Amino acid sequence: MAALHELKPAPGAVKTKKRLGRGEGTGNGGTAGAGHKGQKARTGYSKKIGFEGGQMPLQRRVPKFGFKNPNRVEFRAINLDVLAQMAENHKITEIGPLELVQFGLAGKNDLIKVLGRGEVTSALTVTVHKVSQSAAAAITAAGGSVNLLQGKAE
Repeated sequence: MAALHELKPAPGAVKTKKRLGRGEGTGNGGTAGAGHKGQKARTGYSKKIGFEGGQMPLQRRVPKFGFKNPNRVEFRAINLDVLAQMAENHKITEIGPLELVQFGLAGKNDLIKVLGRGEVTSALTVTVHKVSQSAAAAITAAGGSVNLLQGKAE
């Protein structure tokens, strides 16, 4: 026997769609749920996105400034201290996009730039899209090398 909170009507017993405009006895006759007169009562009514009933829409009220460069190239920034820690933890000397994706530091389509925060003690071979001058100097000073990838970033 089913508990009271588990009761539900038999499949197909409940009709979901209201039949509008089929007489007063249905409760949805006359205006068919659209109310009396007004724009929303008319057939074919559709409100434009952002329309506020004639009031100046928010998108036009708010001041606009600045410039969004459509050709901006976005880089995933990774600092030297992160590379050094990764090399130490995983006992690797060569770091490239595949390793960074594998260890969750970058996405597979990210362009990667190495920045100079932190220190590198071991000799690393770093293969990325861009490197800051301070990072390149630190890597080469530690006996490592920097290789730049050709791709979307020049």
